[in-house]
Amino acid sequence: MLPFVRVIIRKNPQAVSEYIADYIISRIKAFSPSAARPFVLGLPTGSSPEIVYGILARRYKAGEISFKNVITFNMDEYVGLPRDHPQSYHSFMYKHLFAHVDIQPKNINILDGNASDLAKECKDFEAKIAKAGGIDLFLGGVGPDGHIAFNEPGSSLNSRTRVKTLAYDTILANSRFFDNDLSKVPRTALTVGIKTIMDAREVVIVVTGVHKAKALQKGIEGGVNHMWTLSALQLHQHPLIVADEDATLELKVKTVKVRSDTDTSCISFQLTFFI
Repeated sequence: MLPFVRVIIRKNPQAVSEYIADYIISRIKAFSPSAARPFVLGLPTGSSPEIVYGILARRYKAGEISFKNVITFNMDEYVGLPRDHPQSYHSFMYKHLFAHVDIQPKNINILDGNASDLAKECKDFEAKIAKAGGIDLFLGGVGPDGHIAFNEPGSSLNSRTRVKTLAYDTILANSRFFDNDLSKVPRTALTVGIKTIMDAREVVIVVTGVHKAKALQKGIEGGVNHMWTLSALQLHQHPLIVADEDATLELKVKTVKVRSDTDTSCISFQLTFFI
């Protein structure tokens, strides 16, 4: 059977995040993780997953899910930014998720952008993923230029965790986290590669906002292209994209504009794109 990309459409970012949080919880519960057999979860940072993390934290506090036997691997980290800097991805993850759930510190894996040997740090990160048995579910976002993690346009689809120079568009987009001062944004980052993501048994991508509409269109309606690294998911065996209405505005498939008279919080219509 040929791979296909499932695209779930929801009304807005809140509804998208609710769906993804439910999905992650259902996958962890179905896996029934234990200390000897943990669930391995890949995680992103940035604005896309913030609401998802808030929902997961609330669901944990409500006793609906535990992260005690979950191992996490984060997608990326800035190079040279102090770990305790408010915009480091270490700080982001503890602020939005790790400090609010029962995950064990030993199970948290985030790249060290201040390592003395960055190449070794990247190689060791890949080795840790392999030792954990591979990633069961990788959650990710996408940039307006179609990049996933920090795999900027032009990145090799066979890439592994490595040091990556950030594209100007990414620096510009991320400057909003640095007082809109481009000079404060790090120019390089450590990032998992496209092959690292593709090796995960399942990949879930959140796409929200009209500024992501072109990236979504290129990623699922165009061919596989290293200039739009999201498009690599067309080759994955179990990819899922959850998008809001605004992110679908560039899609050629006209049936995405489905109106719901009974539920204004979401569109229950589901698209399956066969590649």
